[in-house]
Amino acid sequence: MLHFENVQKEYGNFLALDIPTLTISKGICWLKGENGSGKTTLLKMVAGLHPFKGDILLNGLSIKKQRQAYLSQVSYAEAEPLYPSFITAEDLIKLYCQTKKSSIEAARDMLRQFNIHDDYKKPLGAYSSGMLKKLSLVLAFTGSPQLVLLDEPFITIDAEALETTCGIIMQHAAKGGSFIITSHQPVNSGQISFTNILVAENRTISSLSI
Repeated sequence: MLHFENVQKEYGNFLALDIPTLTISKGICWLKGENGSGKTTLLKMVAGLHPFKGDILLNGLSIKKQRQAYLSQVSYAEAEPLYPSFITAEDLIKLYCQTKKSSIEAARDMLRQFNIHDDYKKPLGAYSSGMLKKLSLVLAFTGSPQLVLLDEPFITIDAEALETTCGIIMQHAAKGGSFIITSHQPVNSGQISFTNILVAENRTISSLSI
């Protein structure tokens, strides 16, 4: 599903990640690692937000050679999302749905599931960090992405929202969608059934058997 070929990410003279070859199969993948081990860097490379050496392929599509087609299959939610304070959830939902050719009503229904639909037309400057996190998850789930990248999706949200998030993940996975999820928090097996575990350490990523 996702394949890395001679991938290297450098910050100046510092080699942050070095992945000679790695293939991640379809399913729900848990990416584990200490702070600073490269988890967020990896997600941002896969999401097309960080330049790097080498290539990443998703379902045979190269991020370097077929960038637009590749990125159309990927969604990403940051650990601590930031948006301009003057725009509204309505603005973002309409933009994302237009870009992803998705249903606005389906996105608004997810806002209802996360109990933030009443604030649909409010400027995001009035949102709490938890509300912004819920909105970022809704945006990541919008459309039919083949791969959803979630960086620490369970922080800053309440227990009800965590349960909603896990439910949406399992529903999307049942329809053939895949996930790479970073989390320092243990997730109960009854909430999410992980199919793969990746470990970030020693400036590389390795795969573990479950």
